[in-house]
Amino acid sequence: MNDPMQPFADFATELAQESGRFIMKYFGKRITADRKSDSTPVTETDRGAEKMMREMIGQRFPGHRVLGEEFGSSGPEDAEYKWVLDPIDGTKSFMHGVPLFGTLIALLRGDVPILGVINLPALGEMALGCQGRPTTLNGAPVKVSETGSLAEATLLITSPVRVHETSQARGFEKLERSVRLTRGWGDCYGHFLVAVGRADIMYDPVLSLWDVAALKPVVEGAGGTLTDKDGNNTGLGNSALSTNGRLHQGALDIISGG
Repeated sequence: MNDPMQPFADFATELAQESGRFIMKYFGKRITADRKSDSTPVTETDRGAEKMMREMIGQRFPGHRVLGEEFGSSGPEDAEYKWVLDPIDGTKSFMHGVPLFGTLIALLRGDVPILGVINLPALGEMALGCQGRPTTLNGAPVKVSETGSLAEATLLITSPVRVHETSQARGFEKLERSVRLTRGWGDCYGHFLVAVGRADIMYDPVLSLWDVAALKPVVEGAGGTLTDKDGNNTGLGNSALSTNGRLHQGALDIISGG
């Protein structure tokens, strides 16, 4: 029986591979960056990778809409499908020659993410989550960890400073004291580690749609749970807590102070 998602999955893989090859031409080299209005850095590599993916989508699916971090929205406003792109999630890592950055590719039908890719070109690892299928890592199915208690859990965070600027600061400090290990393996790499079973909890307190859209299909297709900081499971919020599922409510209660 034909799988209607297969053409999208194949194309998303192609997008990841082509953009990854482009990005790796510049990885480890001296990179200059501009500052965006939110003070985050952007490089010509970010822009070039997004431009490449936009052109590929326009050629293959001209009726689809595209939202990207660097160039905003384009395409038919009433499109059923929308691609959401973050060409380099973890630009600061990329600029400093740290391989823990990734490209995020999501496909939404309406407002629901039905496909997500986390591609880590410097590590040679790509996770793909697709509606109705298990998440795969380089083509092989993967699952989240079986860790059942916070006391045994590994907790990840992108920036402790950013957490401490939010209303969840005290809750996060309590969560840190509740787990076995906390590390700063952040950005999309942290959510990737949860999805493939190498870590148990990842928390991002402030996100945009292009940061989170691809994460949800990947984490949930591996058996995990992804909600925003308030526990909302529908739609895509402006924060993300990814866990192996077993630890989700406990971590959520502590972060929110519940």
